[in-house]
Amino acid sequence: MLRKLAIMFLLGCLLVIAAVATLVWKHNAVLSQPLQLDNEYVLSAPAGSTPNGLLLQLEQQGILQGAFWLRLSWRLQGQVQPLHTGEYQLLPGMDVTQLLEKWRSGDVLQHRVTLVEGWNFRQVRSALAQQDKLQQTLGEVSDSELMRMLDQANVHPEGRFFPDTYNFVRGQTDLDILRQASQRLQKVLAQEWEQRAENLPYRSPDEALIMASIIEKETGVAREREEISGVFIRRLAMGMLLQTDPTVIYGMGESYTGKITRADLRKPTPYNTYVISGLPPTPIAMVGREAIYAALHPKAGKSLYFVARGDGSHVFSNSLAEHNKAVREYQIKRRADYRSSPAPAAQ
Repeated sequence: MLRKLAIMFLLGCLLVIAAVATLVWKHNAVLSQPLQLDNEYVLSAPAGSTPNGLLLQLEQQGILQGAFWLRLSWRLQGQVQPLHTGEYQLLPGMDVTQLLEKWRSGDVLQHRVTLVEGWNFRQVRSALAQQDKLQQTLGEVSDSELMRMLDQANVHPEGRFFPDTYNFVRGQTDLDILRQASQRLQKVLAQEWEQRAENLPYRSPDEALIMASIIEKETGVAREREEISGVFIRRLAMGMLLQTDPTVIYGMGESYTGKITRADLRKPTPYNTYVISGLPPTPIAMVGREAIYAALHPKAGKSLYFVARGDGSHVFSNSLAEHNKAVREYQIKRRADYRSSPAPAAQ
């Protein structure tokens, strides 16, 4: 009897060992199997996605086998949280272990959108609307409502976002990008304001931001920014009108067709600095850190005027007589290739 029981126990142990060995073999086999892919495959994981549904989806598409075993393996390893939202890039030659590691590490595809210095807010919204990987939530939202959503009620949106390249993953929203850009602008402006030069005419960082936006639109030549800042600040100190064309253009809105007439210069708008004294009420464009720095560190000197040479740079003059001479030289006798801004960089 004891001999029979011993034999039965031994057989049971062997069966258990065989079953465990089979499970281990099956587990290793499904983990090491290559993904059946001939080309790149982008797997989308919406918010709240878990491996269960995605593994079943991949099995149904013939990309892998053994979804049941893989789901069991995932759970046995204590992985119970939803996957990172986004897209996972699967490439030919990858195996299932590499796929699961992507999920564990949240290695999702990164997309990017660039907001450019000098853009106005219409251009910013247009650029975001063209990003098909972004979840579009602002299509019917007004500018004022958008700013309220960013906890900046009653703040004009122009110039309130920092120009930069922003990375995002599928599932993020257009509002997410604007929130990042808004917070970045506030941080950069605060940093630069703390390090500003003395005896500036600004009553607040916002006024410095307005000046920076004018500088941003006046020149793309880095070496000129602080000199242009000096001209405008000396004009403010003397009670002179700023008389800067970019503010006129901004005030004209969509009626601007590429030229400013004498009538445009005389037409009152809140932004026409040929008519109003001091700064316009809001920024006129997005500004980079360099323009903010220039607004807060004007170059010392006596110049009160400048005129575009036609190659993107400017001639600075101390007196009206010098300025009129430069106007005759560079504005009235314009070359055929005259440019008021720098030529685009070669591609």
